Amino acid sequence: MTTQPLKAALSGRVQRPVPLRETVYETILNLIITREFPPGRHLVESELAEQLGVSRQPVREALQRLSNEGWVDLRPGYGAFVHTPTESEADQLLAVRAVLETEAARLAALTALPEQVEHLRELWRAGVAAVDDVDVDSVVTANAAFHRGVIEASGNRVLAELAEQVDRRVRWYYAPIARSRGMASWHEHAEIIEAIAAGSAGEAARLMNDHTERTRLTYHDRVDS
Repeated sequence: MTTQPLKAALSGRVQRPVPLRETVYETILNLIITREFPPGRHLVESELAEQLGVSRQPVREALQRLSNEGWVDLRPGYGAFVHTPTESEADQLLAVRAVLETEAARLAALTALPEQVEHLRELWRAGVAAVDDVDVDSVVTANAAFHRGVIEASGNRVLAELAEQVDRRVRWYYAPIARSRGMASWHEHAEIIEAIAAGSAGEAARLMNDHTERTRLTYHDRVDS
């Protein structure tokens, strides 16, 4: 197992002020979400422990937790493997995301403050810069930040809590298609911002629904190709 992703992510050893098992869990999860550890990757407990500079116990606990949450498959006699999502799993998750974010865009058009709209524009500029730099990790992060900004602008705290539950998994699905969606995605974001700024609730909802649907179809096209 290559150690480069771990070294890049950690820049050394795990820092101890945060509970160790939590740090190990977050580190491995981040490497899965960013596809540094791609679906199907064998996660060798002893090698992870060595690279993280910890004993095998917190790694074992992290892998068990990741298994409980559906990120890792534990196969008796073989070990731990990064979960490979089925098309059905992806479709269900992206469908839920579409419902939540379409409503968020509609509400944001009705309630967003001028400073929240400007914040969306700042996030948009960051995303465009990341696309121009061909920095996929930054594009994925910027995309998540933009969608989170729309949800925050909706003013609906329950909706925000629900969206937060699916945020990491959405980023996991988005990572492999970020390059192919490219600037088109950010053109769509720009249209959504303008609809929100204009207070056009119906238009903002329609644009967001179309946007999330294009992402869903792009994901399936990539899986099928």
